[in-house]
Amino acid sequence: MRHGSIPGARGRVRPLTLFGDAALREPCRDVTGFGPDLAALVEDLFATMYAAGGVGLAANQIGVPLRVFVYDCPDDEDVRHLGHVVNPRLAEADGVVVRGPEGCLSLPGLEAGIERYDHAVVEGRTVTGEPVTVHGTGFFARCLQHECDHLAGRVYADRLTGWRGRRLARQLDRAPWRR
Repeated sequence: MRHGSIPGARGRVRPLTLFGDAALREPCRDVTGFGPDLAALVEDLFATMYAAGGVGLAANQIGVPLRVFVYDCPDDEDVRHLGHVVNPRLAEADGVVVRGPEGCLSLPGLEAGIERYDHAVVEGRTVTGEPVTVHGTGFFARCLQHECDHLAGRVYADRLTGWRGRRLARQLDRAPWRR
């Protein structure tokens, strides 16, 4: 029998904020109140992430400009990492730079090869205000860096230059959800 609750089980699925919405470009505000409203937001983030088939989701991706993200993401050894971070700070991003496929729930159906470090450390708080440090390697390190970018008002497309950037721009122009 499973002990504890399943993340997102009490949450509601919210509409995703899509690329082009100004909410994705604004740096998010720090969370100052740790209580039931924050707990409900985290539940909604998990529910929305699972419904959309993602491995991470930042609060501004559902239109809430607060520094919170959730994740349920494997690393390169297929170890599952599950949790959330409130007021995250990317404390370390180092190691080997790897170009790998990256997508985003706010740019549905699109993907590009993005360079990211293969090691990341994020420091922040839990939903109850306790300090937390999350270490990630491989794909999970990519996820942590991606979600921290969101909270700073950046999307992975901002990291593209040259022909990769032009190719993604063409794909964005043709994306049915941009109409």
